[in-house]
Amino acid sequence: MRIDKFLNAVNITKRRSVAQDMIVNGVVLINGVVAKASKNVDVGSIITINYLEHPKKYEVLQIPTVKSTPKSLQNEYIKELL
Repeated sequence: MRIDKFLNAVNITKRRSVAQDMIVNGVVLINGVVAKASKNVDVGSIITINYLEHPKKYEVLQIPTVKSTPKSLQNEYIKELL
């Protein structure tokens, strides 16, 4: 699944356009490398989002098969790392 679709599907971003803007501005990294919107996410990948306050890291546990997942099921797809 493409990184922009993944961020939206697991509710890290509210809209896919927000995820695309973050990717274009170089804020999103996959395994330490700046991501492009066409980059696919794999199970076990580490996604880093460099917010203004502090970076957040997520480990991909599963790839969703649907376009949108409920916020309550977010922990099945990603795990926030410290």
